[in-house]
Formats: sequence, C-alpha cells, structure tokens
Amino acid sequence: MEGAVQDLVLVEQFLNTLDERRFGRHGRDHPPTDELVSVPALARWLEARGRAAPARELGSDDVSAARALRAALRAACTGDRGSRAAEALAGFPLRLTADPSGDLRLAAVGDAAGLGAVVEAVAVSVATGRWARLKLCASPDCRWAFLDTSRNGGGRWCSMEVCGNRHKTRSYRQRRAS
Repeated sequence: MEGAVQDLVLVEQFLNTLDERRFGRHGRDHPPTDELVSVPALARWLEARGRAAPARELGSDDVSAARALRAALRAACTGDRGSRAAEALAGFPLRLTADPSGDLRLAAVGDAAGLGAVVEAVAVSVATGRWARLKLCASPDCRWAFLDTSRNGGGRWCSMEVCGNRHKTRSYRQRRAS
C-alpha cells in the first residue's frame, strides 16, 4: 500500500506541473505557471523525480503528449473519473508483465514521453479504487491537485488552512451581509 501511495504522489506532482492558482496570499499574487513548456523542461521534470527519459531523444511531440495526458487526468479528477481516465490512458497502452519476483503487474508499453511510471500508477490506482483519492482543490481560483488522506475521502481543499479557510470566511461574510 505504501508504494501505491508513493506512486499517487508522483501522479499528484505530475498534475501540479500546471499551477492554476490565481489568488493572493500575504499581499503577494500567485501567478499561474506551467512547468511543461519545452523539451528541456519535460526532461528536467523527469530527471528531478528519478525518471529517465525514454531511450530515444525527447521531442516536441512528447511535450504535447505529456500536456494532453495531464489535461485529461486533471479533467478526470473533477468528473466522470473512470471513463475520462481511460480516455487519457488510450494513447499510453498497458500490458500485463512479470516483475522480477514473478508476480504480474501492469506495465506501460514503451515509455511515451518518459511517463510510463505515471501511466502505470494511474492504471493501478483506477483498478484498486485509490484513484478517487486524487482530487483537484474545490476552490475555483486554486485547482491544485492533492491526495485526499481524510478518513472518509471527503476532502475538498488542498489545504484547510488556506483554501478551506478562505471558503468558510467568504461564506461567513455572505451570511452576515444578508
């Protein structure tokens, strides 16, 4: 189970290469950013997580594939999780393979854009039901991906101290104004 959580952390990090947060905090604005804007940027992201780039040279098609996968997975975190996740994985085929211990596991066919580990983690988490724990923050000016570790899986905000508190404060002020 611990390995599966670590794998979902990798997926969470991949989803957060697109930072859509647009709110100010402590008097400073937070500008949205995208880490996957070029071939060197994708290579740096993979390397920083101990993921080797594919045997062949990365190209602009790999950046496009990574961004498309990320967009589809982010969409899957907000709606019809099963079919959208399957749609996102369609370009990243999987197969059953034997690991060194002889057990069967899902493995990405090839390593499109160097994201085989991300694809495998998504597929395994969907199959085991853990995918529902990966969410996007409910705050429309945040949308940060987070792993919901609450007991009942009902977490809505990436941070109760930031996004949850802002939501509750807004609701309180609206009730007081009425």
